Amino acid sequence: MERTQTRRRLPGRLPRRVLTAVGLLAATATTLAGCSSGAAKSGSSDGTAASGGSATAAANSGGGQNSIYVIGGKADDPFWSAIKRGGEDAAKLVKASGGKVTFLGPQNYDNLGPDAAKLTLTALSQNPSAILVPDWVPENQDAAIKQAIAKGVKVFVYNSGGVAAAKRTGAVKYIGSDDYEAGKAGGAKFAEEGAKNILCVNTLPGAANTEARCKGIGEGIAAKGGRSKQLPLPSSNFGNPTAVTQAIKAALLKDRSVDGVVTISTGDADSAAAAIEQGGLSDKVKLGTFDMDDKQLARIKNGKQLFCIDQQPYLQGYLAVSQAYGYTAYGLKLPQSSLLTGPAVINADNVDQAIDGAKAGVR
Repeated sequence: MERTQTRRRLPGRLPRRVLTAVGLLAATATTLAGCSSGAAKSGSSDGTAASGGSATAAANSGGGQNSIYVIGGKADDPFWSAIKRGGEDAAKLVKASGGKVTFLGPQNYDNLGPDAAKLTLTALSQNPSAILVPDWVPENQDAAIKQAIAKGVKVFVYNSGGVAAAKRTGAVKYIGSDDYEAGKAGGAKFAEEGAKNILCVNTLPGAANTEARCKGIGEGIAAKGGRSKQLPLPSSNFGNPTAVTQAIKAALLKDRSVDGVVTISTGDADSAAAAIEQGGLSDKVKLGTFDMDDKQLARIKNGKQLFCIDQQPYLQGYLAVSQAYGYTAYGLKLPQSSLLTGPAVINADNVDQAIDGAKAGVR
């Protein structure tokens, strides 16, 4: 939080564990530079009580009373599990210094923007040192983010929103992938493989990151003479493989000029693969997806999927918590206005390396 009270003098030498963690963070960042209504799902890295009141802001420096709240996706969403794992690993340093990291998430994605705003205000009510939050739906979330900042809380936007969200709200920094650029890369890859009409399946329409992904796909393929259209599906379909499969199959059978399908998540990619197979279109329709898991890697390895776009979620969680801790405890801040963790396009050329990384638990 903002040092509104008497400024606490930092020690002349940081503890060895802090120096080690900061060194790792800086090295990783240098290498990288170039998704509530009702009860929220939550978890804490330890049992330490949250620090109380903005009047204790000065006590939050130096690491001792540090309280960081991380807002993310559903607890059973595999992608967010990877982000949380990275955050939990970074939280070990916070805990070792007597601080606390708490994770909050919605029960579903039916009302994503308003729910994320409520979770931000829930976190704010606990007088945290920092809040880490994706800016999925700016028109719903920006007011809550700005309210937290106005109260002296350090806010880091991560995963969704980009550097524009950080600048617009006054957040410290953006940490994550550039979804628009990732989409452009995917569109270009489709074009390289001869696809000319891409269907971008969006099961979270209206979310800033998914809209940016589909927009990027469209511009990436358009630059190569192709075209793209979006298939927006109700957000209640997210995580419903049968509904998504049937919707994609119906769209492909209705418009047989579509020769490429891209999805916003790995679960939807599994549904798309089933739709393509059920429609008897495996020899014609190429498949790509945002995000990565073992099933995507296996299909790429077996020649049944063109690509997946990895935004390295583990690093998003790890770097977001590490950055927030270093900044709130010691004023440490990397100079990059955004700390990018992607995109990385995984295809037949580099899938073996990605598989090795997945086996090691870091991809």
